[in-house]
Amino acid sequence: MSVTPSVDVVCLGESMVTFVPGSAGRLADVPAFHRSIGGAESNVACTLARTGHSVRWVSRVGADGFGDHLVETIAGSGVDVSAVQRDPHRPTGVYFRTAGERATTLDAAPGRAEVVYYRKGSAASALSPALVQRRDVWAGRVLHLTGITCALSATCKALMRRLTHREPGRPLVSFDVNHRPALWHGADPWLLAELARGCDLVFVGEDEAQAAWGLADADAIRAALPEPATVVVKQGAGGATVFSGGERVHVPAPAVDVVAHVGAGDAFAAGFLSATLRGLPPRDRLRHGHLLAAAALTAPGDLAPPPARAHADALAALDDTAWGRLRLGPGWTDRGEDRDRDEEVVGR
Repeated sequence: MSVTPSVDVVCLGESMVTFVPGSAGRLADVPAFHRSIGGAESNVACTLARTGHSVRWVSRVGADGFGDHLVETIAGSGVDVSAVQRDPHRPTGVYFRTAGERATTLDAAPGRAEVVYYRKGSAASALSPALVQRRDVWAGRVLHLTGITCALSATCKALMRRLTHREPGRPLVSFDVNHRPALWHGADPWLLAELARGCDLVFVGEDEAQAAWGLADADAIRAALPEPATVVVKQGAGGATVFSGGERVHVPAPAVDVVAHVGAGDAFAAGFLSATLRGLPPRDRLRHGHLLAAAALTAPGDLAPPPARAHADALAALDDTAWGRLRLGPGWTDRGEDRDRDEEVVGR
């Protein structure tokens, strides 16, 4: 069975209401919080919609005020939320975090973020093969998933197994490993590799592949994931490497004056997917990933305004020397493409 695509991308997964402290310090010491939203798949959906793509978000939220806030906020970015289900019996998930980079290990190092989830029994944790319709998830040219979903419940795991099963007529399936150690406590994260092998495009950080699977570098990751047509290995400030069509392409990341790390990986995936949908070559796909990640890194919160497409295209087209000189700081996405080339190269 095939479904005629009606949107560019479908993103499936849980989004939660996020509470970010109004001042620095431990969660135990913070007196007040600002409300926001967070969720890897909805972050990708919102960023893609803001860059001009048609996107649908598939999920479940509670029939509560937090669910209203999530649906209204995500729809406000231009995302189709018609396939979002409301559950009158289960709540919308929430989480609290301090400022800083999301921890990638169970014991956060000093200076890293504290993140506390209240998502057990949430509406999205009830996602299952019976509740998700093929016409909704196969409605895009791309179906984007992450490894977070399979860790939420047994029914979510069953759904992810179904969605990553190779069968005729399915769209290109994109999978961001997104290993969250706190969600895998006592479970085997090799399931993430098993799911990744059923996908067409895989994103994975070199650090999370080391933590989850004991794989040391990009080449080892590709050797462990031979089935996907494209594997993108994110290497932090060192850049990223893509394996596709027999090619191995590495692109360094531009220098960035970081405001907050949260959301950068999701923005990178959105940039790479956008360039993929546009048929750009591997180098430019990585560069667009880096640029959208830089937009997230230079703004607070999980979501940041992306640069205008023409501006991003101009930066992605720089020669290697100019790209290597690129430095991006807060406010760089506001610059128009009519600025002087030298200004664009420093990005200030």
